[in-house]
Amino acid sequence: MNPNLKLKTISFLKKLIAVALLTFIFTFVEIYWSMQSLSKQISSGNPDSHFFDDAYLISVFTTVFLTIIFILLAFIKRIYLKITAQLLIIISTWFFWNYSIFVDRESSWSTYLFKEELMHTLILSFFPILVLSIVMVFVLNYISKNRSLKHEKINTLNI
Repeated sequence: MNPNLKLKTISFLKKLIAVALLTFIFTFVEIYWSMQSLSKQISSGNPDSHFFDDAYLISVFTTVFLTIIFILLAFIKRIYLKITAQLLIIISTWFFWNYSIFVDRESSWSTYLFKEELMHTLILSFFPILVLSIVMVFVLNYISKNRSLKHEKINTLNI
């Protein structure tokens, strides 16, 4: 195997693992931070499931989905466009999951209107989503930039 190709493959796999791990951790923390007030309530979908189970499963699904999206977005060269797309995707994904948790643990047991569900979800999750999405995007781009700089240094040494 070509040593240059081997280095590129290893670098890509390291980046993939770093993005996946970062996405999982940030998603799990975001769900717990924003929806912690609902953690003691019973799920209407599965009364035996605990909040931790829901948060873990949602984090796994989100990790797979967002890792694929972020790897595809890495090909965008215009940094402002890439950051905007990353922020919008993270915010909309996390808000969707928070809304799903709110419906499952709170509004399905009561008589909320759709608009009220959205407002309650927004109130609960605005600050956690804002803080964690910005931090996550900057860390993602730092990792991406750092990995590409190391890769370029390795390529210049091989010449």
